[in-house]
Amino acid sequence: MDEQNIKQHFRPDEAPLIDQVGDWVATAEGQYRPVLTPFLNPRERFIARTIVNRNNNVKIKMYGGWQGAEMQRVLIYPPYYEPSMDDFTLQVLELNYPTKFSELHHRQIMGTLIGEGMERNAFGDILTDGHRWQVIVTRPMATYLRKNVDHVGRIKVKWVPVDETTVVEPLEEWVPLVTTVSSLRLDVVVSAGFNYSRNRAKQLIEHGQVRLNWEEIDRPDYQVVVHDLISVRHAGRLRIDMTNGKTKKDKERVTISVVNA
Repeated sequence: MDEQNIKQHFRPDEAPLIDQVGDWVATAEGQYRPVLTPFLNPRERFIARTIVNRNNNVKIKMYGGWQGAEMQRVLIYPPYYEPSMDDFTLQVLELNYPTKFSELHHRQIMGTLIGEGMERNAFGDILTDGHRWQVIVTRPMATYLRKNVDHVGRIKVKWVPVDETTVVEPLEEWVPLVTTVSSLRLDVVVSAGFNYSRNRAKQLIEHGQVRLNWEEIDRPDYQVVVHDLISVRHAGRLRIDMTNGKTKKDKERVTISVVNA
């Protein structure tokens, strides 16, 4: 596999992931066994799929605990292997807490998991239907949380294992938006997605109010690409679904999806 040639098609800061995927592919191919990755976001999975599809000696399957999962684990495996859902070693945990006296929020649960020293790729989606909260984790992590973590913020909780067939339907409703932008700069896309002024979008980014693929970013000129997920504090999230070429005035046609906070 010509990794240098592949890297030309991606952003420079994605080179470490390309190397990592290359290592996973080499292990699956060389040791003739399946390799299971941490949780990957949509952009990371796109890169993984692109690399795996260049190699006829391995295949790829992805799963994140429910059909619409944003964070999914990836299984890279030789052609002889027949993967099953059990290979992804996932567990859905539901948070049992005093609902009459307290209220949980996504940021609290995320903060608790990160506060336990977990990287973002160590757990999957955090889901709610407005009443119940669930987190998708690996089975070893489920055991750890049940034994060692009994609070989210000041709220006492129990992590209760539930079957994947009882995963809640998230409240989020993504709304498609087809528009044109002067460029694929982060501030331009945020401005278009949330109908903000360019200056306001720029200030939000510079003040740490924007995350790209769950990582804080302070560069308004950062170039976004297909499959990127952008979250703006107090506004919502948007996803780059497709780029559709340029207009006669040299603007970018884009299809994005937006969910408002």
